[in-house]
Amino acid sequence: MTLTTVVGVADGAGPLGGESDEALSTRLRDLALVDLDALISSGDSTGLIAAFADDVHDALREARARIVVLRGMLAGADPLNVLDTTVRQRASDAGGTGAARVQARLVVQAEAARALARLADLAGSLAPKLFEADRRRG
Repeated sequence: MTLTTVVGVADGAGPLGGESDEALSTRLRDLALVDLDALISSGDSTGLIAAFADDVHDALREARARIVVLRGMLAGADPLNVLDTTVRQRASDAGGTGAARVQARLVVQAEAARALARLADLAGSLAPKLFEADRRRG
């Protein structure tokens, strides 16, 4: 018996983000690679630092909004509450449907947790850059 569950949609418009989460992760990763000292060494350092700080602020705000959505996906009823049902209930015909529903919900929660962890990790490494850029631009 093979059970296949498709979660979200390929274009990234679904609740799990897909391509949009990957684009946000790439943006956060790229911004974290920027060397502020290199920006200062250029001619218009004030403008570059300000633009960088604004971009980091916007990316972190977008990450925060996405993290809120992902946290919401983790909330709700515990899918393993089926452990509180009787053996007879789980063994019934409706139990088969329930098993698929529990599995699908756990898959969604696992994917949301992984996406949340990835975004939180990337945002955590980028947040100090915002503080440093704001300090340097005065």
